[in-house]
Amino acid sequence: MPDYNADVLADGRRRRRTVPEIEAEPGLVVETADGRFCGAVVGVGRAVDAGERRDIVTLEDRHGKTRVFPLLPAAFLLDGQPVTLVRPAVVADRKPRVRTASGSFAVAAAPARVARASRIWVEGVHDAALLERIWGDDLRVEGVVVEPIDGIDHLAERIEEFGPAANRRVGVLVDHLVAGSKETRIVAAVRGEFVHVTGHPYVDVWQAVKPAALGIERWPDVPRNVNWKDGICAALGVSDPREMWRRVLASVDSYADVEVPLLRAVEELIDFVTAGAGEA
Repeated sequence: MPDYNADVLADGRRRRRTVPEIEAEPGLVVETADGRFCGAVVGVGRAVDAGERRDIVTLEDRHGKTRVFPLLPAAFLLDGQPVTLVRPAVVADRKPRVRTASGSFAVAAAPARVARASRIWVEGVHDAALLERIWGDDLRVEGVVVEPIDGIDHLAERIEEFGPAANRRVGVLVDHLVAGSKETRIVAAVRGEFVHVTGHPYVDVWQAVKPAALGIERWPDVPRNVNWKDGICAALGVSDPREMWRRVLASVDSYADVEVPLLRAVEELIDFVTAGAGEA
């Protein structure tokens, strides 16, 4: 029973309810405070808003739709309770790392670098998250920004709008880049001196992760008339594609956990965009 005799203003001010801070780790499912969007965390980054850099989080709902939100106080609900999402803390290694997840030598105490004008584009947020998982350290040292572009159907228009130049290159990573595919036809029309497009043969970037890393013998076959991710989830007994992606991403610790075609494609793009000088 409430204590109506308690003096809630005894210290001269009303006590405020503390809203817990939760690290925005990949796979964490939250809802916006207004209840209009619910999704899993697929990425945390920064964006410029009204001239000010702000931390942002990308959420993906159960249908694969993504939206970006600023990391504001009490802006989300976790299990129905208000929380403040924050960038995941960087835990210092107990032993100095000799190599990065990509296999390259780590650069100790590398200073922050202004981003290059050149960009690497990937088809979706899952591609971007996987590149960050493996090549994140390298990309930060080189000042390379990876941007998801939500597919390549309008790639020609995006490239024209970007305006590639010697110090403003664009490299594009394409899924399912195989002979006779729609992707191959699109790519053939956009390659240029300052535009380099490459890719891998897998239907989705999930499939570029070695099955052994996930503890399975091979990726299941999915009929052409079934959405590939839904088919994979059904075959592996996972009800939610977001949960499946969380497992896929968590299974990757280094370059050794992904297939060689993806490794070659990404290294090729990094070499291309870093060949041109220039910062954003």
